[in-house]
Amino acid sequence: MFQFQLDTEKLEQAAGKLRAMSHPMRIAIIDLLAQHSEPLSVTEIYKSLDIEQATASHHLNILKSKNILISKRDGKNIYYALKNLTIMEILECIDRCNKNDR
Repeated sequence: MFQFQLDTEKLEQAAGKLRAMSHPMRIAIIDLLAQHSEPLSVTEIYKSLDIEQATASHHLNILKSKNILISKRDGKNIYYALKNLTIMEILECIDRCNKNDR
């Protein structure tokens, strides 16, 4: 049996990340970024997802604030990438759970 110590602070951080990821558009952003080896600009993201720039920026800021994304400014452009690709394991697990529920 797997034993672990409950660390309230770490659990709260994990819950915050899960809440941030729980929006369908944020899942789409995470999936889009996971498909690319290079960071994407805000323009590339909102055009790829066919959403407004302000909407993309809003969701990107939420994901960045929970340390799911990293960003880098280059002149007027901001480029985003996943901070850690293991975040995709959570989405893959959820996908597997959904398939098993059918």
